[in-house]
Amino acid sequence: MSSCAEVSAPEPVFAEPWHAQVFALTVHLNEAGQFSWADWVQRFSATLKRHGLDRDLDGGEDYFRAWLETLESYLAEDGAVAPAEAEQMRKRWEEAYLTTPHGAPVHLSE
Repeated sequence: MSSCAEVSAPEPVFAEPWHAQVFALTVHLNEAGQFSWADWVQRFSATLKRHGLDRDLDGGEDYFRAWLETLESYLAEDGAVAPAEAEQMRKRWEEAYLTTPHGAPVHLSE
C-alpha cells in the first residue's frame, strides 16, 4: 500500500507584489553603488524605531511601508528624487491601483 503525503504549495515570500518590487529596487540600488547595505540597515532601523515598531515583524504591510519610506527619504536626501516627485508618483500608483479590476495587472497611465 502506497501512501501519498499531502504536498502543499510553498507560502509566498512576499505578501504583495509591491513588497517584492520595493525590495528588489533597494537591492538593485545597493548593487549599483547608490548606497552601502550597512547604511541602508542603519536608516531602515531608524525608521522602524521612529514608528515604534520594536517587535519582530513578519514582512507585513507595516514593515514594507517603513521600507518604502526609508527608500524614498534616502533618495530625496541623495538628490536622486525630489519629495514632490515621489508624492506625485505615489498618487499615480494609488489611482492606478484603485481603478484596476481585482486580479488584473496595475499599470500607470501616461
